[in-house]
Amino acid sequence: MRLTAVILVGLILAVSDLALAAINGDEGFGPLVREESRRRTIVSTESGVIKAVDVNDGYGRAGVYHLQFMTMEPDTLFLPVLLHTDMLFYVHTGKGTVTYFSEDGETDEIEVVRGDVYRLQHGSTFYVRSHPDPTRQKLRIHAIFDTLDIDNPLGFSVKPYSYISDLVRGFDEKVLQKGFAVSEETIQSIKRVPTPSPLAPFRDRSENGESNWKEQIIEALFGVRGSTDSVNKKKSTKTKAFNFLKAKPDVQNHYGWSIALTHNDLKALKGSNLAPYMVNLTRGSMMGPHWNPRATEIAIVTRGRGMVQVVCPSDPSGEIGDAVECQNTMFKVNEGDVFVIPRYYPMTQISYNDETFVFVGFSSMARYNHPQFLAGKRSVLQLIDKSILAASFNLPNASVVKELLTSQGESIMFACTSCAENLEMRMEEMQRQKQEEEEKKRAEEEARKREEEAKRREEEEAKRREEEEAKRKKEEEARKREEEEKKKEEEEEAAKRREEAKRREEEEAEKRREEEKRREEEEARRREEEEEEEESRRKEKEEAIREEEEARRREEEEERRRAKEEKQREEAEMRRRKEEEEERRREEEARTREEEAKKEEEEEEEETRRGEEEARREEEEEEAWLIGEEEAALSP
Repeated sequence: MRLTAVILVGLILAVSDLALAAINGDEGFGPLVREESRRRTIVSTESGVIKAVDVNDGYGRAGVYHLQFMTMEPDTLFLPVLLHTDMLFYVHTGKGTVTYFSEDGETDEIEVVRGDVYRLQHGSTFYVRSHPDPTRQKLRIHAIFDTLDIDNPLGFSVKPYSYISDLVRGFDEKVLQKGFAVSEETIQSIKRVPTPSPLAPFRDRSENGESNWKEQIIEALFGVRGSTDSVNKKKSTKTKAFNFLKAKPDVQNHYGWSIALTHNDLKALKGSNLAPYMVNLTRGSMMGPHWNPRATEIAIVTRGRGMVQVVCPSDPSGEIGDAVECQNTMFKVNEGDVFVIPRYYPMTQISYNDETFVFVGFSSMARYNHPQFLAGKRSVLQLIDKSILAASFNLPNASVVKELLTSQGESIMFACTSCAENLEMRMEEMQRQKQEEEEKKRAEEEARKREEEAKRREEEEAKRREEEEAKRKKEEEARKREEEEKKKEEEEEAAKRREEAKRREEEEAEKRREEEKRREEEEARRREEEEEEEESRRKEKEEAIREEEEARRREEEEERRRAKEEKQREEAEMRRRKEEEEERRREEEARTREEEAKKEEEEEEEETRRGEEEARREEEEEEAWLIGEEEAALSP
């Protein structure tokens, strides 16, 4: 047996050395979901908590299975819900009652305790009540829902179940009133109150003599016909769940036991795509390497801790065009963790030397699944010819293969002392190696980046120098062109100045000639003008005498005219002043009348305002008096 354990450990470590690239579910299909980070909280109240997680089967279909973890305080009620898909659940701790209603209206009631498993079919309506417990032990239920089984032709997101209260409240008030044949006040009382938490303290309201309208609605929901005075209630039955802890195991030896249910063990599983199982490994034991040809396993660790190793059934390097990268992996699991093993993936679960390792799970297609073991009496390798098997391991003869297949006396569970510890050390060593390789790779990448950066800077510096040299040459050429253009402009300017000086000299000479000619002509004209002026002065003198006489006569006439006009102006000015004075007097009187009218209007407005304020003050005093009278009348 010790030889078998050594061979098994050697095989496990050899497989790990081949292509281990995903540790703790960080890569590949992600088989491990840690308890401390896996669950999102759906409900959290003083009465309990509901958390959930979605897992996949490794084929790239995210969220194929939906798990919920319900924790209920003693005497708590999980309110009625309608299932959209099958629900398979396991009771981890505590006691309670599961009541559900089938489609034909029958009522089933299950008393559940720790270790129980049961299936509720889609379309059922159920609720759960946790029992009172003197030790305050909580009812903990682990449930799985096959979300692929949800009928959703419209394509939008559908949850595994819906609350009955939400289904009722979704209808119009008139529809509810006519449908339930109750009063408008009853329907409004249902619609008006806020939606309760799914987990609520249990109170038997019927014993308190309260209204039975809730009972009427539930009866109507489940097809009960008749008036409220005469109700034909459907038959109620009692159903038992299957208890893992009380049943006889399928496999049991010194190293542990396991149970896998089918519909033959629990009739409620008939037609289901899921079936529960439980494995209990004693200290220092292993569930032999095996695979499931038709089933994906979703397991929850309920006690202890262990190591799980999964081997990729295809190329573990993931280089053959897999849609999802497939890699060998090993990981450690603790109580509360969830791990998934897809179909065809060989696996082994190993317990530590210091405690047992218990996990409960749900397998798909369990009815047709027959686990195939690699080691032990039930090994599928027993069916292969020894020489062919030796050739597949590249061994020179079949003696080693024969020893490999005959040394193990057990069939499913084996002793494996310190295997989990060794695997954990190996995993940690690989993690360190992986981390060192990643750090080395990062360092090489950083060095490469630094080299590339330095090369880039050198190239940029060389390019910058070339650009500066080209710029300097361009500026030098531009400066030379500018100097040449400036010199050319100066020469052209000097030529222009010479031409301008020559032109000015010629113009000045021409002006001097014209000026000389002009002076001669002016001198001749001046002499002629002097002679003409002399004649003109004589005539002007005679004319001046005549003009003086005429002017004197005109001055006398003008004086008489001015005197007459002055008198007329004085008379007109006196009339204008009298008219302006009269106009000012009329305006002053009009302004005085307007001011008096405005003052009277303001006095009327002020009087009106004082009257309104006085009326309002009287109303407030009367209202205060009435309030005081009412308070005095109400006081003892």
